[in-house]
Amino acid sequence: MSHPALIPSPRHVGQEPDWWRHAVVYQVYPRSFQDTNGDGVGDIPGIIERLDYLDALGVDAVWLSPVYRSPQDDNGYDISDYRDIDPAFGTLADLDALIAGLHSRGMRLVMDLVVNHTSDEHPWFVDSRSAVGSAKRDWYIWRPPRQVSGLEPGQPGTEPTNWGSFFSGPAWEWDETTGEFYLHLFSRKQPDLNWENPEVRRAVHDMMTWWLDRGVDGFRMDVINLVSKTYPLVDGAQGPGDLFGDGFHAVANGPRIHEFLAEMNREVLAPRPGHIITVGEAPGVRLSDGPLYTAPDRGELDMVFQFEHVGLADGPGGKFDPVPVDHVALKANLASWQDALAPKADPDGALTERGWNSNYWDNHDQPRAVSRFGDDDPGLRAMSAKTLASILHMHRGTPYIYQGEELGMTNTVFPDISSFRDLESLNHYRERVAAGDDPGAVVDSLRANSRDNARTPVQWEPGPGAGFTTGTPWIPVAPNADEVNAASQVGVPGSVFEHYRALISLRHAEPAMALGAFRLLDAASPDTWIILRSWKGADGAARQLLLLAAYGSAPLDLTEGGTLRARLAAEGLDLGEWADAERALTASLPADQAGVLGRGAPDRLEAWDSLILRRAL
Repeated sequence: MSHPALIPSPRHVGQEPDWWRHAVVYQVYPRSFQDTNGDGVGDIPGIIERLDYLDALGVDAVWLSPVYRSPQDDNGYDISDYRDIDPAFGTLADLDALIAGLHSRGMRLVMDLVVNHTSDEHPWFVDSRSAVGSAKRDWYIWRPPRQVSGLEPGQPGTEPTNWGSFFSGPAWEWDETTGEFYLHLFSRKQPDLNWENPEVRRAVHDMMTWWLDRGVDGFRMDVINLVSKTYPLVDGAQGPGDLFGDGFHAVANGPRIHEFLAEMNREVLAPRPGHIITVGEAPGVRLSDGPLYTAPDRGELDMVFQFEHVGLADGPGGKFDPVPVDHVALKANLASWQDALAPKADPDGALTERGWNSNYWDNHDQPRAVSRFGDDDPGLRAMSAKTLASILHMHRGTPYIYQGEELGMTNTVFPDISSFRDLESLNHYRERVAAGDDPGAVVDSLRANSRDNARTPVQWEPGPGAGFTTGTPWIPVAPNADEVNAASQVGVPGSVFEHYRALISLRHAEPAMALGAFRLLDAASPDTWIILRSWKGADGAARQLLLLAAYGSAPLDLTEGGTLRARLAAEGLDLGEWADAERALTASLPADQAGVLGRGAPDRLEAWDSLILRRAL
């Protein structure tokens, strides 16, 4: 079908082949973005209403979390029809209008592609479970029960393997009708597809093509590195006190994953005109895997979401046993990914891209960045939010902004278990309480890292419903909505929103920020974050950007003769040589006043303040 073409805009990247390397992507979680009909659930017409807001922010693409038809067991990540829109969010006509509205403003749409699993209400699975001889039986992963003396087939302990689900409980569900178990790595209502079956892959390819024909510009691929399993499926390690064995080794980065992705690229993406942007969510992906997934000459993905840096908040018991994030480890981890995917120089000095990073602090599955990596104390929240933004955007790769991040939204307050909505959190609570844990202690363990922190409604304005809805929101608005909201920030110099807008504009205008080489300095200090970006154009012109950030509540002494200057000098960076550099962006000042107090590095940065210097060489 025909669809509205992208109309280039000076506020956004254009149609150059490498547009996605310069782009900034904004994630919309539709359920919590904007409600237009008063039912308390966000919808596609609500996104359309806010397109001018996104246009003003300057983002280049909108990643839309699932809006497909779904029973909503996992808030839309359990899909029952890939080619229809769930009535809670609108209609296909609304989706077409969203694409048209984005394209008319020079922005693109990235759809969530959830193809490791479907809903158990998808017609494919309904057919698959109808009989052992079903033509679609092999579209999913079925296994007979293991024979255990004293246990009837289907009883706990007869599962084909001892694996646990990522959402608590066993990873296998008994089907009484056909007398077999099916695999579900997530909810029991999310059966895993069998990607070994070429018919499954063709069906996925056909569906992707259908959406591209409708005008979609790319895909964020949900847990895509789990689609290739390691066969035969066998028990995983199970430690003392563990309720289940660990099957991750058998389901992540499997033996055919690169074959499957290359086939997808070859059959669906490569033949399209222009560039289709792809990012694969890849839990457990390692540094050595990054180039395999994202090197341009391999023809798989543009980039992956890795989980190592967000995993630094996990304690010995996992995400619901949280620990403070070690600043030095966080810097080192992100820098290691920069190094792993940095361009490689040949003997003549020519650079070849080895891959590309996706840079993010939070998303719909992670708690709010300012509460996890910054400081959500009211006196420091805005400053730390702006400095976190500068840090992220100064890394090489495509930055991702999660809705509300550009406002400095924080984690919410959970008085008790009735405050939670997230399936993962609720399942964990039930499992641990059933195992004998204290209910209050379990709730305490959920508060910091529950996915519900990211899913409270966007805070558009003060007052009831925070401008999100005229009804009762599906999940309560965070308590600080009257202080933290878009109405108090859009167009207000020095606000978090305006800082994000300035960062995005700087990225669009400054090749050193989008493409320049990356170097982390003062890596061993927990109180600084210092990044140097360097770029040389085809004409030999060279430019540099330098980020100086106080990473924490302690001020940063930058005076000549001070210890920080000495440490930087020992690494080959003389701040004296930056004395005439332009102050391009400062967290503590409005964007248009960044240089009003002079040039070069100041003598001091206060708590959580940061500065980006720019110079030509």
